[in-house]
Amino acid sequence: VVKEKNRMGECPVWEERENALVYVDINSQKVCRWSPLTNEVQSVSVDARVGSVALRQCGGYVIALGTRFAFLDWDTQAVTTITEVEQDKPNNRFNDGKVDPKGRFFAGTMAEETAPGVRARRQGALYTLFPDHSVIKQLDQVDISNGLDWSLDHRTFFHIDSLAYAVHAFSYDVHTGKIACPKLLYHLEKEERMPDGMCIDAEGKLWVACIDGGRVIRIDPETGKRIQTVRLPTPRITSCCFGGKDYSEMYVTSAYDGLDEATLAKEPHAGEIFKITGLGVKGIPQNFYAA
Repeated sequence: VVKEKNRMGECPVWEERENALVYVDINSQKVCRWSPLTNEVQSVSVDARVGSVALRQCGGYVIALGTRFAFLDWDTQAVTTITEVEQDKPNNRFNDGKVDPKGRFFAGTMAEETAPGVRARRQGALYTLFPDHSVIKQLDQVDISNGLDWSLDHRTFFHIDSLAYAVHAFSYDVHTGKIACPKLLYHLEKEERMPDGMCIDAEGKLWVACIDGGRVIRIDPETGKRIQTVRLPTPRITSCCFGGKDYSEMYVTSAYDGLDEATLAKEPHAGEIFKITGLGVKGIPQNFYAA
């Protein structure tokens, strides 16, 4: 549905009030917004790689870019830094993020590659930005903090560390925002490759984007089993969210960075955004950051 290609399209968020899909292109340092009505993509350039974007209750967005949390005012394009983390790790940056059921913004970090396929291990962490702008570190020694979401009863937090090739489930205290007691929920099969972004549907099942696996998979957290696979027409599938007027459509982002020229010539859809219909299940609206 979006032909404008992204180097590293990520973190799609359906914004009901704008009837639009908001997402980031990490490596192009842009926050983007696509209107299905006009088919137009608008974007705001920022001064660092931007790992994630989420909706703010009072309008505009909260973003995680470089190693900073910031607000983005869409109309003025102003970026206001809230706080910075990991100033001792110049090679780190924020990656995926999402707002929890109480309006706190969870986002994690990762080390950038120093050469193709080479990165320092266990340099990342997972943070929570509270509505009062305070920050706590929830997890340490993460490789690539990635997809995240919460169970429908708000008792479980789901998180992906991509280089663990797995989805983990944590107990989650909705009152404090704290997570604890990680358990392995699902380990990806070889052909599924590496897990990236993730979202939950209205039946409480998880959808995981498989980067280099060219698919999204549906996992049942009760059984830890994969129950559905949807293949997409390009390999570097990065993230997914539900949207549309009744949240019955799934939007899926992809990337073309990481593909060599020969592969790119065979992958005309790399970096585009796709819409999956007919899944027979709906999603749930996004949470708003409460400040």
